[in-house]
Amino acid sequence: MTIDNHVHIGVEPLFYLKGWFPYCLDFERLLGEAKDSGVDSWVVFPFVSYMALDQAALRQARIEISHEGDSIPYRFENNRLLNELRRMKAPLRERFRPFLIADPGRHASAQVRDWEDLTKTHRVHGIKIQATVIQSPITSLLAKARCMLDFAEERNLPFLIHSSISPSDAWSQCADILRVAEARPNIRFVLAHSCRFHDESLRRVAALPNTWFDCSAHVIHCQSVIQGLANVAVKKELFPSDYSSPETVLADLASAFPDKLIWGSDAPFYSYEDDNLQLVSSYNREVEVLNSLDPAVRDAVAHRNTLAWLGQPK
Repeated sequence: MTIDNHVHIGVEPLFYLKGWFPYCLDFERLLGEAKDSGVDSWVVFPFVSYMALDQAALRQARIEISHEGDSIPYRFENNRLLNELRRMKAPLRERFRPFLIADPGRHASAQVRDWEDLTKTHRVHGIKIQATVIQSPITSLLAKARCMLDFAEERNLPFLIHSSISPSDAWSQCADILRVAEARPNIRFVLAHSCRFHDESLRRVAALPNTWFDCSAHVIHCQSVIQGLANVAVKKELFPSDYSSPETVLADLASAFPDKLIWGSDAPFYSYEDDNLQLVSSYNREVEVLNSLDPAVRDAVAHRNTLAWLGQPK
């Protein structure tokens, strides 16, 4: 079995309002893009900005809770995703592993109360956080959002957390995520995007028994190294590899961290475009890089390691 551990489903209001890409992905399009890819199963969760945010502020790229209507982060999005899955016929529905998405910095207790109700009627496999876009410190999990960690630990649910290494990102630093993971050893964590190829962070992931990393949006992160962009580690702190070849980088990561690397596409964010940046890949290209691995290694990073993080039998 091949599992894609990192897929957004729904719409992205911030990107849509700002004229950026991508801004949506539904199940039908995902299945169309993944047709003949050999991928059997997907970990899915909603997009990042949410309907409870003030839409006028979003047009200015400001993150503010709306004073009109429902103010609970992701209430609409989590319900929408789970209800859409429930309407699917069983053979198809079982190919998806839904995660709840969380905002650790706003109304954490209210979100957890929603989750308690949702898990009574829906199957949930984990919790996703992308704290950078919503400007919500991941370190809130060690303070006022501890209830989110408690919820996950009680139900044996893992976390998938967007990671950053750029000094300008105050919300999702790899070091902060690793502090959370170290403080809660009974919860399993994945740091997304290969820790932005930050060698020290990758080695810290390898040292902790409850942490893994995924290689989501791998191709455009390799492009980012070649272009010298600020979203990846600086040269002196970079995991050593040949970044002109995404295949080489993935093979080197798998060799260095054979039990810790997990494959994911980050669909549809395998490509990214805003006012200042354009990076382009495709679902097929992400799979092509995965398929360049030795079959046993491929099985580890796209199946066995993923199941270990999910806490599911192999």
